[in-house]
Amino acid sequence: MSIRVLVVDDHAVVRAGLRRVLEAEDDIEVVGEAGSGERAVYEAIESKPDVVVMDVVMPGKSGIEATPEVLRTVPTARVLVLSMQDDPRYVHAAFEAGASGYVLKEAADEEVVSAVREIAGGGSYVHPTLGARMVTADAAARAAAEADPLSDREREILRLLALGHTNQEIAKLLYISVRTAETHRAHIMQKLRLGTRAELVRHALANGLLDDPSGSSSP
Repeated sequence: MSIRVLVVDDHAVVRAGLRRVLEAEDDIEVVGEAGSGERAVYEAIESKPDVVVMDVVMPGKSGIEATPEVLRTVPTARVLVLSMQDDPRYVHAAFEAGASGYVLKEAADEEVVSAVREIAGGGSYVHPTLGARMVTADAAARAAAEADPLSDREREILRLLALGHTNQEIAKLLYISVRTAETHRAHIMQKLRLGTRAELVRHALANGLLDDPSGSSSP
């Protein structure tokens, strides 16, 4: 049984090239084309593809924005993103949107075919170079989180706590509930492994939070 493929790209020449490459394979059939993210949804409903080869940057709705809509309308389909964007952030965004694979447009024809077969079979695929970059980026993100585990809002609340504000005062200043302020305080103490307000103040001083002109006690 052939793998049914829908090709989505805003450039007709790219669509034609992909059709030629894919239809040269005995086990792959191109069942439709779309030139936009919006059109991809309608074509997916019409053609019921097994795999949607999706460009990222297109006029109107991007491929990443269109991906969850396609998957909602045709839950059995799987999306392979084919893009010129080699930034790991695009790869993460694509997978978060529901894609099963990500291949660069510069990839060899054989790689595109292999990726289509891989995700049609239930697997996932990332261009090897991008996979290595993602590992590096994830490691850097983890290191940054370990060095400074607090979010911007948590740093803001830490500063206010160190300045002596109560949970009730912080809630009023930041337009949040007292319970939310208490929850943030608990998370801060847990993340920084602090047990007392004195330790919290020392941490804020040591990290220059009380000298930060951007951290204001007014909303």
